[in-house]
Amino acid sequence: MKNNPIVIEQTYNTSVEKVWKAISDRNEMKKWYFDLAAFKTEVGFEFEFLAGPDHQQYLHLCRVTDVVPGKKLTYSWRYDGYEGNTFVTWELLEEGDKTRLKLKHEGLETFPASNPDFARENFVAGWTDILGRALKEYLE
Repeated sequence: MKNNPIVIEQTYNTSVEKVWKAISDRNEMKKWYFDLAAFKTEVGFEFEFLAGPDHQQYLHLCRVTDVVPGKKLTYSWRYDGYEGNTFVTWELLEEGDKTRLKLKHEGLETFPASNPDFARENFVAGWTDILGRALKEYLE
């Protein structure tokens, strides 16, 4: 499988500052994303969380790799005990009094193709729900 990142964009009726806080402050993140024990927008900061389908929870191991405050946040995303390493990038673009968020998840082809939980369509569905429902409801 060739490298074909998932890219999902969503526009929110709120400021860049509010969206940035939602994606970078662990107290805000737990209201719509995952309840992280700790999170800092510092390159090298490592965090983890448990999530997955009802039949299987996976320990996600992540490390912040790039931060441009108010504009961009990237972290690695892998699973404990499984091959593969991916990167999730959140980019914020101000559009008048609205904010466009562009999420890119790349490297999915590095996960074991034999595990159906790691299928591309599951990530597309998950990110679409997270951005289009959970974060939208939280922000608006």
